[in-house]
Amino acid sequence: MAASGGEEAEPSASSPSSPAPWITLEEWSGSAATKLSRTAVLTGTSSSLAIHRFGSRWGQVWRKILGAFVPEGFPGSVTPDYVPFQIWDSLQGLSTYIRSMLSTQALLSAIGVGEKSATVIGATFQWFLRDFMGMLGGILFTFYQGSNLDSNAKMWRLVADFMNDIGMLMDLLSPLFPSALIAIVCLGSVSRSFTGVASGATRAALTQHFALENNAADISAKEGSQETVATMTGMALGMLLAHITRGHPFAVWFLFLSLTIFHMYVLTPEQVSPREHIFPFWARWRRLIKPKLQHEHVRLGAKASRLAHSDLMVLAELARSCYKDAKYLLLEKQGDIYVFIHKHANPADILKSYIHSLVIANLMNKSKSLHTHSQLWMNEQYPIFIEKLRSAGWAAERLLSPATVWRAHWVHGPANS
Repeated sequence: MAASGGEEAEPSASSPSSPAPWITLEEWSGSAATKLSRTAVLTGTSSSLAIHRFGSRWGQVWRKILGAFVPEGFPGSVTPDYVPFQIWDSLQGLSTYIRSMLSTQALLSAIGVGEKSATVIGATFQWFLRDFMGMLGGILFTFYQGSNLDSNAKMWRLVADFMNDIGMLMDLLSPLFPSALIAIVCLGSVSRSFTGVASGATRAALTQHFALENNAADISAKEGSQETVATMTGMALGMLLAHITRGHPFAVWFLFLSLTIFHMYVLTPEQVSPREHIFPFWARWRRLIKPKLQHEHVRLGAKASRLAHSDLMVLAELARSCYKDAKYLLLEKQGDIYVFIHKHANPADILKSYIHSLVIANLMNKSKSLHTHSQLWMNEQYPIFIEKLRSAGWAAERLLSPATVWRAHWVHGPANS
């Protein structure tokens, strides 16, 4: 029945002759649409209401607690390697905090805490100098490697752990060499400053890797909760062990070295990992005893001012033939491929230049017309290669390569122009 004024009438109670209304309403709970579970069913009639609940209250409480430590939609919102990484990361963090308590106890003893001969101003100065050197070390490390941390996230993550171990070892050694206390304490602080920069920067890259649903912020927040629990547990255990081992240097060293070995334990790498270097300069040392790999022949972001006249003329010819539409130039010289990146090149152009360089490196001993044959391969196979990358889950538009500091701009033409 229509209401006066043309407005639709609201539902009213049924008339005695019409069937009695009823409804069944299900309640579902979950952090994502793909991870819902039914928690209750409500059935209502004109004369009754029935509620049937599923699961226990303890189960609901547990899900709420778990929600403070894992991302929403877990495990579907993260990559399969998220759980093993977080387990090992938490265990390694736990060992770090225990060792930190042991090393801090040794450092305070070396500074003179608890001794009548120690002065407040002396201890304050030593602590200030320690912190100052740590801050300076962090700035210098950022200046040296800050732009390349994304491209080797796993390597710098391991370096961060290693340098942290060195820093705590310095603190533990400080009481043994009182005459060199300042130098040892400052070296330990500088070492730990590398840890802060490298660990923080690589954590962002790893978080982006785990985020399957653009939920990097959620993953980072939950990782903070996990780290807080590990910190609290490690501090409690560290204080207990520091109290038990007080006055027993052999026990302190045994615990410290045992936990350090556990902290630096690395799982067996798979697929790509056997080809990666896990320490800085490892590739340079490896080249002294083994032949270069193909990618080691590529010089990405070459410096144009180092070109000889003959090299420049070769580039002039290549720029108007093989690379007239490209935002990069490739020069093969003495077995290496020098890549000159255009100043307006985007990440996709840089990736293309790198793959093109690898194709030339592969053809070096197989073809005399390197640039012509490599260009044919790029025209035919490169689009297929990019499509396969994307179908396999790679984000081809985001490039985590070492920073290309040197770029170039070129204008070319025939000799009579």
